[in-house]
Amino acid sequence: MTNRIALALGFLVIAALVVDVSLYGTQHLIFLSKKMLELIEWIAFWR
Repeated sequence: MTNRIALALGFLVIAALVVDVSLYGTQHLIFLSKKMLELIEWIAFWR
């Protein structure tokens, strides 16, 4: 992955988070963060 692609993906994720927080508040963000941590732990276990 080149630096340009990594930066574009990073900006895309940040923009999506900003839109989500501005439209729906922070409750969805907290839920998604908890689920992402569970997924990372599950993947780390099977690695």
